[in-house]
Amino acid sequence: SARLQLVTFSQELVALLEAGLSLVESIETLGEKEASPAVRRTLDQVLVRLREGQTLGAALAEHPQSFPTLYVATVRAAERTGALREALTRYIAYQQQVDLLRKSLINASIYPAVLCGAGLLVVAFLMGYVVPRFSSIYEDLGSELPLASRMLMHWGQFLDAHGYAVAIGAITWIGALVYAFTRPVVRAAIGAQIARIPALGSRLHIYQLARLYRTVGMLQRGGTPMVTAMRMSAGLLSQNLRPAFNNAMQAVREGRSLGDAMERNGLTTPVAARMLRVGESSGNMGE
Repeated sequence: SARLQLVTFSQELVALLEAGLSLVESIETLGEKEASPAVRRTLDQVLVRLREGQTLGAALAEHPQSFPTLYVATVRAAERTGALREALTRYIAYQQQVDLLRKSLINASIYPAVLCGAGLLVVAFLMGYVVPRFSSIYEDLGSELPLASRMLMHWGQFLDAHGYAVAIGAITWIGALVYAFTRPVVRAAIGAQIARIPALGSRLHIYQLARLYRTVGMLQRGGTPMVTAMRMSAGLLSQNLRPAFNNAMQAVREGRSLGDAMERNGLTTPVAARMLRVGESSGNMGE
């Protein structure tokens, strides 16, 4: 693959550091064994920056396509505390948990998606091929047919006469639908509608909160201040939750407790609210 596999890269880097290699030697080793020219070029550029005396966080920040902001922030926080291996290990565990959640959601969606897709294909075949063929057979029966059957017959005749125009219109409509899905405003509106579905909306809400809490907790354990960790994690939330999260961040800046700020803005569950209060009272918020 032409893309850097971040979890694998981090696992190998931790293994080399634990084996006693220096950071420069470890990056050099990972670059030498890399099969992808693009990834090897990225690691070579990181290596050049390290040899120039830059920190690893600064070197990685020059390649946002390979190292996301969260990863760079984790490394920078670790550099302040001197615990790079521990921070990378936390990031690996975090990313594996997020990937597991994502895979569970995708796996749960495959069966309904296959059923819907197969159903749509069957309906399209019936309405586009079968009905036009049978409409000519029943055309002579005319008014003797029930209303629904006559409407279906007229649809078949219409398709038979204007099949190409209907096909072009359908392709255009599908293209417009795909384009609309790429627009952030449309996706936000769809997300807001899905969130109103009781069963599905509540599960997606908890999924987003789980990702948010895992990310903020990981950054906290790495030494990142709470407000900074919250700001860096805001992108994990959908557009309809961003205003509430921004209000919570502002409340924390003004000195309000995190548990109170999150609870007032609907960003907790009963268990999460209690855990936040425990974290604040024990000074162990990251865990």
